[in-house]
Amino acid sequence: MTLGAGGAACLAAPALAQTAPASGINAADTAWMTVATAFVLMMTIPGLALFYSGMVRKKNVLATMAQSLAAVAMISLLWVAFGYSLTFVGGGAFIGSFDRVFLVGMTMDSVNPAAKTIPEALFMLYQMTFAVITVALVAGSVADRMRFSAYLLFSVAWFVVVYVPLAHWIWGGGFLAGWGVLDFAGGLVVHLSAGTGGLIAALVIGRRHGYGMENLSPFDLSLAVIGTGLLWVGWFGFNGGSALAADSRAVFAITATHLAACAGALTWGAVEWAGRRKPSVLGMISGAVAGLGTITPASGYVQPWHGVVIGVIAGGVCYWACIWLKHRLRYDDSLDVFGVHGIGGLTGTLLGGFFATAAIGGVAGAFEGNWMQPLVQLAGIAVTFVWTAVATFVLLKLVGLFVALRVSREHEIEGLDISQHGEALQ
Repeated sequence: MTLGAGGAACLAAPALAQTAPASGINAADTAWMTVATAFVLMMTIPGLALFYSGMVRKKNVLATMAQSLAAVAMISLLWVAFGYSLTFVGGGAFIGSFDRVFLVGMTMDSVNPAAKTIPEALFMLYQMTFAVITVALVAGSVADRMRFSAYLLFSVAWFVVVYVPLAHWIWGGGFLAGWGVLDFAGGLVVHLSAGTGGLIAALVIGRRHGYGMENLSPFDLSLAVIGTGLLWVGWFGFNGGSALAADSRAVFAITATHLAACAGALTWGAVEWAGRRKPSVLGMISGAVAGLGTITPASGYVQPWHGVVIGVIAGGVCYWACIWLKHRLRYDDSLDVFGVHGIGGLTGTLLGGFFATAAIGGVAGAFEGNWMQPLVQLAGIAVTFVWTAVATFVLLKLVGLFVALRVSREHEIEGLDISQHGEALQ
């Protein structure tokens, strides 16, 4: 079938039942995937940490960074403990197996059937970085108000109930892979899931104190610009690495990714310029990230120039979601996780069904005559949205039984840096 985000092959279920013996580990592929793994880890810490912390108020900068750091530490350990095994080992329609719990049985020469030219340990680490950043992304929707202890409990539960099953369904030989859903590097598993989870969390926890009345402007956009640069470069590993090989498909994915980011930044800036007379720095970096997120699910299936088209669409659609839709519905998604990542992931997944090129990814899209593919993509979008929304709501309510989800009004006014961590920027 096709390669999914993080490059997991959408193989028939029996093919993933057991890890296979080494069948020719390739030095070039291993070297590239080692670099790609480092790039994707860099996207969370320091990339996302800087991007997010630059857009909150000064009194919440350290708390925002702490959420990204905690996600790296917690999810990495959980991934090794059982996440990798349940996602990529075993070919069940709904979940994998416990055969690789705590990496038991993994050797220096073992490989996963989804990536036969690199060591299994490297494949495991690469996929770990996707799990890490997905959980970290959700925090942006509830920045400035979520209690740190609640965030930790929710993140663990969300990883187990939402991320692991979704990743298996699409990349690990689950039922969405069987349907033929295309998601090269995470439009559904990463972006739509994180955006939807963030939206539900923002609705359940409620708006920030002073929302719509007080100035909630970013503390230091220069940090956010630096974070955008780290995310942009890291995305080369995110999308290019999902080819799981040092080959032309990886290069095509990287090229489409870069072009989409450029087109997204310019489109968002142009729309803002036309409507508000000035293109903001915040708008341009938001457009770049929108382009990156939107090209993600399609990047390994499309021509490089398709990245320009998808980036332009991303800049316009995500701008509409963050400016019009958000204010129309009056939900307080602090850092526009749903507007940028959720809407972007949804849009890119659907567009992949139209632009997919058989000569690149082995699957034809609607523009090559396969008009069923957009319908398959819509089915994947629906399953991802519904599962994530329902599960997130239930998990938040359960966590709320043990610990308050948000800080007190006094602590929110004081700032999470002091109230949650006992530290503050001078």
